[in-house]
Amino acid sequence: MENKFERILIALDDSPCSDKAAAYAKQLVDGWQSTLALLTVTPVTAPASFGADPLLGQQAIVVPEVSEVQHNAAERRLESLRSQFSGAKEVQIFNTVGTVRDEILTTAAEWQADLIIMGTNGRTGFDHFLSGSVAESVVRKSKCPVLVIPADEEED
Repeated sequence: MENKFERILIALDDSPCSDKAAAYAKQLVDGWQSTLALLTVTPVTAPASFGADPLLGQQAIVVPEVSEVQHNAAERRLESLRSQFSGAKEVQIFNTVGTVRDEILTTAAEWQADLIIMGTNGRTGFDHFLSGSVAESVVRKSKCPVLVIPADEEED
């Protein structure tokens, strides 16, 4: 099979649809022997208002340990996934903190990805209205092709 995608970026989180995207990507990478980047993004931790009363002028606090735990868990997940992609020429890991859509697009542009692979939760209706769709916004803004792997119906 001819390889038109030499640099494949896989955007991952800890959801079942992300696992499905990784499994699909593994088949492609094994066949094409592409260079691979595994990316996970830890969202910026929102300030917690536990014990803070804005009426008394008390500020919400950010608990850095929460971000650190999430970031470390993401790093361990990426390292365990790296070994599953033995068919790749090379596997790089990107574990970033920020807005998920922006970090995916920035990493893809800076790393010069030929293809982005990601899963989608398949939210619809009010859930989609509230949270939006990271996959949809990446597809709209990406400079390279994006392969979106849908969630299974029973995961909804």
